[in-house]
Amino acid sequence: MRAEPTILHVDLDAFFAAVEQRDKPSLRGKPVVVGGVGGRGVVATASYEARAFGVHSAMPTAEARRRCPNAAFLAGRFGAYRETSRAVMELLRGISPLVEPLSLDEAFVDLAAADLPDHSVASVSALGRELRVRMQEVTGGLTASVGIGTSKFIAKIASELDKPDGLVVIAPGMERDVLRPMQVTVIPGVGPATAEHLRRIGVHTVAELEEISLEELIRVVGKAHGRNLYQLARAQDDRPVVPEREAKSISVEDTYDTDHVDRRLLVALVDRQASKVTGRLRKARLSGRTVTLKVRLHDFSTHTRSATLPGPTDDTRTVARVARTLLSELDTSGGVRLLGVGISALTDWIQDDLFLDSTAADSEEPTDEPVDEETTSTLATLGRRRAWLPGLDVTHDEHGEGWVWGSGRGVVTVRFETAASPTGRVLSFAADDPALHVVAPPPEE
Repeated sequence: MRAEPTILHVDLDAFFAAVEQRDKPSLRGKPVVVGGVGGRGVVATASYEARAFGVHSAMPTAEARRRCPNAAFLAGRFGAYRETSRAVMELLRGISPLVEPLSLDEAFVDLAAADLPDHSVASVSALGRELRVRMQEVTGGLTASVGIGTSKFIAKIASELDKPDGLVVIAPGMERDVLRPMQVTVIPGVGPATAEHLRRIGVHTVAELEEISLEELIRVVGKAHGRNLYQLARAQDDRPVVPEREAKSISVEDTYDTDHVDRRLLVALVDRQASKVTGRLRKARLSGRTVTLKVRLHDFSTHTRSATLPGPTDDTRTVARVARTLLSELDTSGGVRLLGVGISALTDWIQDDLFLDSTAADSEEPTDEPVDEETTSTLATLGRRRAWLPGLDVTHDEHGEGWVWGSGRGVVTVRFETAASPTGRVLSFAADDPALHVVAPPPEE
């Protein structure tokens, strides 16, 4: 642990929902929920107005609708989120070259490499205040919570203490005093299962955890986890800020409103996901060796199957063949509600003619399996549903820019407004209106 508070953690407040409120004047100050909008969707982010009704991330969307039926439920616009995140990360790298992004809305910054007169509490506090102002400027008004401390753990704890739009600096020597009253669940890795193990030995707070010997913790939760808990309970964390975080895997998954049982449709969906995954690989100039298929069945049981290839690939047909083979190993006759295809063991080189000497490949090509009219119709319907998801940016030849308010029964309702306009009017159109267009997101770099 460092002697000075030189690690900063920044967390953009209710990020996805805040971007939507920024870009949609009619939603400002109102409850907004971003995530899966179908019957089996899950909340990704809820605005603070929605959180007042008990809505939170990872909650089923159906439950969120029951708790806050008047909220705007939006599918999300990752192009807008990436663009905003890129502006924030550029701002952070202007402060220090050592920036470790954790997600689109969260990062660590090593202030030891920043241009500061010193690293006193006063100096880093002044930088934190200036940073919050500048982040509002570069994001168009979004707020962030900033925490500064002597380690990653302490900085992240600090950023949670005064949300939203807060700044907390934990001075050297005060770390354990801050931690002791907190519940053990503030420690990374203490989920429901670990918390239950600790509860059984009378541990609820960090102060109580601090009283437990290393030997007892190892007995209760295992060697590696026990050592980690023992150290973090004493605010001991020497992890550095790592500026480059390599992707470990690239994946695509979809949850469906109805259970799919037709073999040909499932194969077609897997082929589509293989195409998306390999497209992302090529954009990132990567390839991978391990193909993983994720399937959630009608009974909510989740199954994964993986196969490791002789060498890395970014070839769509190769990945699709392997994913099909993995699918054939599972009994999907009861219905599939989620499918996902992923690639891991990533590298920046590709082995050509991967399957020339391999017997593991399925002989089928993705384009060879006949797809009947019903399957084609189902795929087209799934595509149309995605095309008019609520919150999506659209433009109309006559009425200009807006976003999808809702859709169904062949009708799309659009509110015509932008971030720079006043609250706009609402109009409805036929779903196949040639004057209505989806606005393409900015390209990924």
